[in-house]
Amino acid sequence: MKDGAGSMKIGTVELENNIILAPMAGVSDQPFRVLCKEQGVGMVCTEMVSAKAIAYHNRNTESLLSVLPEERPVSLQLFGSDPDVISEVAASIEERPFDILDLNMGCPVPKVVGNGEGSALMKQPRLVEAIVKKTVRAIRKPVTVKIRKGFDENSVNAVEIARIAEASGAAAVAVHGRTREEYYTGKADWEIIRQVKEAVRIPVIGNGDVSSAQKAKQMLAETGCDAVMVGRAARGNPWLFREIGAYLDGKELPKRPSKEEVLAMMLRHARMQVAFKGEYTGIREMRKHIAWYTFGFPNSSRLRSQVNTVETYEQLEALLREHF
Repeated sequence: MKDGAGSMKIGTVELENNIILAPMAGVSDQPFRVLCKEQGVGMVCTEMVSAKAIAYHNRNTESLLSVLPEERPVSLQLFGSDPDVISEVAASIEERPFDILDLNMGCPVPKVVGNGEGSALMKQPRLVEAIVKKTVRAIRKPVTVKIRKGFDENSVNAVEIARIAEASGAAAVAVHGRTREEYYTGKADWEIIRQVKEAVRIPVIGNGDVSSAQKAKQMLAETGCDAVMVGRAARGNPWLFREIGAYLDGKELPKRPSKEEVLAMMLRHARMQVAFKGEYTGIREMRKHIAWYTFGFPNSSRLRSQVNTVETYEQLEALLREHF
């Protein structure tokens, strides 16, 4: 375990600090990753991309694979269950400007699990071994694995899967302290993260309930993990990363952003979304982000219902300026 937000290595990749933005479907797209990077996160992760979709040249995967120089180092997350498809796709995209390839073995969504992908892989240790081995052999970039505590409370096997990942050549493992059956409910079990850390030599990234700078420090202390991964707490709150960095380094916590700062961030985020996805999609995508940014603000529920009717950047800006 490191004290403070020190640099760390995953394989050959050097991270400025041990704070990582989790891969989140529908959230950690390119504009959001750039904003988090500016706030001092050590590494960002892409939304998960289907290996099959890349293999079939699905048009929608292109934006998911898009990486800017200013957001690096970037971990690109693939999901799938066929070792041949995953390894071949990994080799086919290796020249793209991401730094680490992450294999998703934790996604709890029924559609994914129903296909035997995501956290369903936790039930098939030998398949995990085949996927990791083949992918590690197929590319030069470091390969990491993201897992959960287990599929359910009757099959808590994060330690076993982490050992298999390490033996198969994975450069690091991220552990979410909940089972698939728990989704994101209840309290994350940090004890399982500690057990994984004690079982393997590769870096272990702790994930689950890191909702504040204090919680990040607590997780590092209690589990001995090498890095913390922040997911849902970062939605509408990229400033969390500067707070965690300062706190881990023993500095004074930065002040929470002022209303003016929040307004400026929302408008900039919206402009980036529109530039990246076009106005129609970009503004619709921003609706949920605005809800997250303004959560707990006075009259925020009224604002949320109004935001759901805006369709252009101009309308959004006018509404937000009026509200603030």
